[in-house]
Amino acid sequence: MLNILVAGLSFFVSLFLYPLFIKLLNQRQHQQIVSEFSLDSFKAKAKTPSLGGVLFVLVPVLIFMMVFPKALLKAEVLLVLLVYLAYGLIGFADDYKIILEKNNKGISARLKFFLQLVLAAVFYFFFRQYLSSSITIYALDWSFDLGILYFIFVLFVFTGASNAVNLTDGMDGLAGGTSLIALVPFSVFAYLQGNLEILAFVLALMGSLLAYLWFNKHPAKIFMGDTGSLALGAVLAALALVLKQEFSFIFIAGVFIFETLCVMIQIGSVKLFKRRVFKYTPIHYSFTLSGWKESSVVRFFWALGFVFMLIGLFMGVL
Repeated sequence: MLNILVAGLSFFVSLFLYPLFIKLLNQRQHQQIVSEFSLDSFKAKAKTPSLGGVLFVLVPVLIFMMVFPKALLKAEVLLVLLVYLAYGLIGFADDYKIILEKNNKGISARLKFFLQLVLAAVFYFFFRQYLSSSITIYALDWSFDLGILYFIFVLFVFTGASNAVNLTDGMDGLAGGTSLIALVPFSVFAYLQGNLEILAFVLALMGSLLAYLWFNKHPAKIFMGDTGSLALGAVLAALALVLKQEFSFIFIAGVFIFETLCVMIQIGSVKLFKRRVFKYTPIHYSFTLSGWKESSVVRFFWALGFVFMLIGLFMGVL
């Protein structure tokens, strides 16, 4: 019952706050700064306020803490919350620098990546005794121990997931919708494992994210910014580690991995062969250059994310 309560509270509080937050951001001209290299069809989004991730980071965390204060005594819960807030803070620093300086540079990519690595290392150091270094493939009833290599794995998962969601955040409703879909199996895993506190937080996050999507659907009234995308990627990674669904996460995060691989292939091809493999990356932009409407591209990626989610769910519950 309390799980439903936190989900409902998170949804309705966020639904109430977003119009006020959007109005405040517009009044202060805290709006999206579009790169000169952006597609012409997306330059019209320049006046849409960013920082939408602030609410769906803070609201579910605060509501969860109010309803489940004793849950903070559990290491795995504390890890998930701190990861979510900390990576959101990196994103906020980037977003706010962009707003203040009125350009699309933000903090440097190297500094951002360094901070992500440092946070991952710090979290691993303080919570390593609560994290098993074994990886389980439930569908095959097989597990293997990474040993000391698990530390490298944790660094890779946190930085990779946070940046992958960030790359996916380029169209109205795209990153928010695919992230919401990716959260579904973690609610199932938490329920099946009897981890009701993690379940409650996931539901609270889903409630707030659903409210955000109402205002982020095309034409978007607000964007999540790096505050939201980095936080979402990191919290998905944290949930995978805490619930021991590292292998399933490969499928659950299928859309984000697909987007990232396409970017890597494009960069590699340009550097090595001086030619592009795709019309534009991240790959979702290639669809619009091929004549797709933005809303059609988003629905396609939602459907793709849903298929990946079902595969990941299947792999995790067998």
